Amino acid sequence: MYNTLIRFLLALCLFSSVVVGQAVELTVDATKPGPTISRHLFGQFAEHLGTGVYEGIWVGPDSKIPNTRGIRNDVVGALKDLKVPNVRWPGGCFADEYHWRNGIGVKRGVTLNPTWGGVIEPNTFGTHEFMDFVDQIGSEAFLSINLGSGTVNEAADWIEYMTSEQQTDLAKQRAANGHPKPYEVPFLGIGNESWDCGGNMSPDFYLSQLKMYARFVRNFDPAQQGDKKMLRIAVGPGGTERRFVEWTETVMKGWKARQWSWDMEGLSLHNYTVINWEKKHSATDFGETEYAEILKKTLEINAMLDTHIGIMDKYDPEKKIALVVDEWGAWYAPTPGTNPGFLVQQNSQRDAVLAALNINIFARRADRIRMANIAQMVNVLQAMILTDKEKMLLTPTYHVFKMYVPFQDATLVPVTFNAGTYAHAAISLPRVDAIAAKGKDGKLWISITNLDANNGVEIDLKTLGMNARSASGEALTSAKVDSINTFDQPNTVMPKPISASARNDKLTLTLEPRSVTVVSVDQ
Repeated sequence: MYNTLIRFLLALCLFSSVVVGQAVELTVDATKPGPTISRHLFGQFAEHLGTGVYEGIWVGPDSKIPNTRGIRNDVVGALKDLKVPNVRWPGGCFADEYHWRNGIGVKRGVTLNPTWGGVIEPNTFGTHEFMDFVDQIGSEAFLSINLGSGTVNEAADWIEYMTSEQQTDLAKQRAANGHPKPYEVPFLGIGNESWDCGGNMSPDFYLSQLKMYARFVRNFDPAQQGDKKMLRIAVGPGGTERRFVEWTETVMKGWKARQWSWDMEGLSLHNYTVINWEKKHSATDFGETEYAEILKKTLEINAMLDTHIGIMDKYDPEKKIALVVDEWGAWYAPTPGTNPGFLVQQNSQRDAVLAALNINIFARRADRIRMANIAQMVNVLQAMILTDKEKMLLTPTYHVFKMYVPFQDATLVPVTFNAGTYAHAAISLPRVDAIAAKGKDGKLWISITNLDANNGVEIDLKTLGMNARSASGEALTSAKVDSINTFDQPNTVMPKPISASARNDKLTLTLEPRSVTVVSVDQ
């Protein structure tokens, strides 16, 4: 009798962790198409930092790790599955100390990387290797030029070297180095964090530099003119402090008053989820309090975006200038025992929820936010992939990006729901977050995130403009908020199938705690 009672109580506890309280009614109106969710919102970032490039991407053609022209095959295969739209390179703060001529030809310049660990930079992964990597994963190049320690002439030469079809000396040099045809360079970042590591510039001084670089750093590829022209992305804000508000105001006001000789197509914005820069949270072995604190912090990007979008709307009501969130993600204390300058951190179920929340925030502002790059791709910060010599694993954040692939270039449609409340200690958060879109495949796709660390939730799904008969997809959750994938146990956090059928004119999805769910709806 006692054992039977214990089993009953355990079963009751397990059930209560799946569904608690009143169901959430979620209505999707498929009759009201909104803006396109650009595939470029799912961009990546690969900086010369720690083992992000060397080991993470590049092992060299003589490595025993399977590779194609020095680029590791397992990483390429994993990234191809994400349909990565663009890769930002070579930085970051590294970009404003990078001199491209060190990274071409047979004899490479061996330099230092003083920003990230003070280690040797062999420059064996340079322009041609990066463009080969981008081609292998089926992506596009987003180059950051050196505005900090470089010159206008150096940057202009780099883009001429890459894009000139006419037989200039630089084009001939590119051909001699193995690539006769021009490279496609769709995106050009004009500096990086010029208000800080990129030169500690004032807004007015940066604007004067922007005008010169935007004027003289040209793309000469005939195929990249007109509608396919290279998009120039100016340095934008990194917070909501007064100096950043002044920065956005100065750049946008300068653009509004521009003359024919210069222009830009995007303004960057950087935001990391960090509560205390001096004492960062741990990436592992944390509890519900740290889980809730980090999610509360990451949701503060809403106010930051609204502040700067408001300034952009004042000078650009037609939304010609894209807001490009080209650095975002969680930044934790480095893994103990690693080089602090390598920014090595694990990636947990908390980060999966964080990633989904940020993607949803960007998607809801898709009319202005048309590009974003998570930091970073491999082995650094909130990475998609971790490697250890010949080993490779996929992180919870990787799985979220893969689940969201159907949202690339999909059409946003309105979603209404009562988010409810997830409360822990003094922290109060929305319990549920969701977006919906009509995919290029014609299907209706819905992403629902359950922030509640302890309790599941039932979603009563209603669709306007279609008769929903069933839904199927994947859900990502884990045993704990700090569950991680390791090289010994790489499949601890993995998506699992989820499905539901309509009953009594209602489609009900049961979501696990601390979960990200993506489904398509069939009619």
